[in-house]
Amino acid sequence: MQTSATETRIQLKSILYTTDFSPSATAALPYAVDLARHFGAKISLLHVRPFDVYAYVPPEAWAALAETADAEAHRKALEVLRAFPGIDAEVVIREGGVWDAIAPLIHETQIDLIVAGTSGRSGFEKFLLGSVAEEIFRRASCPVLTVGPHGFSDSRQPSGFSNILYASDFGPASKTAAVIATSLAQEYEARLTLLHVIENSKTGDLMCPEELMLSSLRLLDVSEESKIWCKPQPLAVVGVPAEKILEIAKDIGADLIVLGARRFSGAATHLSTATAHKVVAQAHCPVLTVRE
Repeated sequence: MQTSATETRIQLKSILYTTDFSPSATAALPYAVDLARHFGAKISLLHVRPFDVYAYVPPEAWAALAETADAEAHRKALEVLRAFPGIDAEVVIREGGVWDAIAPLIHETQIDLIVAGTSGRSGFEKFLLGSVAEEIFRRASCPVLTVGPHGFSDSRQPSGFSNILYASDFGPASKTAAVIATSLAQEYEARLTLLHVIENSKTGDLMCPEELMLSSLRLLDVSEESKIWCKPQPLAVVGVPAEKILEIAKDIGADLIVLGARRFSGAATHLSTATAHKVVAQAHCPVLTVRE
């Protein structure tokens, strides 16, 4: 997802969509397809099989069984893609760990965005709090769009974004995330809300909207031109970050939440691991995490 401070139009050319073919993972595909169609991007559908141990067959038969499993996965992938004709897509089947498969693909195919639903195999709670989600959030060098269990419905198909909520604590990842949030707002002519949650408030901590607007746009390098087309609305509130982000997103009817993410060093996001995970788990819309 290429952007610059002066030219904030997103160039999205390659999307990596990960799936285990569970209903929840498949529900994230329409978002990948919608973005691919809007930007003219190519989709790489990735399915990762865990290492299979065939305890009751001789070792010489393992290769054939693995080949059969790959063929079945490829068939399922094509069946899923058949519902979205006219998109440029390829199927990638790998064996092993999910992150071990994703990491080289990001560089090999110059991935601009990863789209992932929740894992149906081990249950969403394990996926969200386990190593797979944590590694994707912390290590992916590109933005990650996650569709949680409440972020989709059969009756609502994605058709772009019209109301974007960008939550920031003005940390290291904020500037990059702000550029992408404003770029998406520009691309979709969407409303943009800039949210700053003050967890431990003191007298004078709450800035008035005008001061917050100026501070946000100055610190996050949102240009004057951007203010014309995305009309960002500043909002500062006091409370627990995850709870307030979810509350505000629901109140304003956000159809996308954008969060910043730190580099892989300890904390998963600038709003903390627990905050990001809780937002993804409970948000009624997709969540886009952007690394610094």
